[in-house]
Amino acid sequence: MPMKKKSKKATKKATKKGTKKATKKAKKKSTKKATKKASPRKKAAGRKAAPRKKAAKKSTAKKTKRAPNPAFMKPMQPSPELGAVVGARPMPRTEVTKRIWDYIKKNGLQDKNNRRMINADERLAVVFKGRKQVNMFEMTKLINNHLK
Repeated sequence: MPMKKKSKKATKKATKKGTKKATKKAKKKSTKKATKKASPRKKAAGRKAAPRKKAAKKSTAKKTKRAPNPAFMKPMQPSPELGAVVGARPMPRTEVTKRIWDYIKKNGLQDKNNRRMINADERLAVVFKGRKQVNMFEMTKLINNHLK
């Protein structure tokens, strides 16, 4: 009786299925063995843990300080309303912002519950266009309107 020849594709599929099953079985066995071997061991009574190595020190080279943007350092003339709070002479934007925050902290104008909000007093209400409370991000926008 003549035997039928299997096509190449059929033989490849059969061998792939056989190898897949074999690898799955091998994986299951290895994981079972690994879990049994990985049982926690007790430390010896008088033995201490090895000391940890210290991390390598960072290089001691001096960092160069970034130069500020010249646009921020250009002296600007505050309006008379803003000048009542920060001073009347021309100063950079960064200095104006610094002095506004000094004024806010000195007079306790930051809201106690929501620290992002700034409560205006008589001087700042003029700068904030009559608003009683302003968000700190809106504050910088309003202040920039008073700089020339």
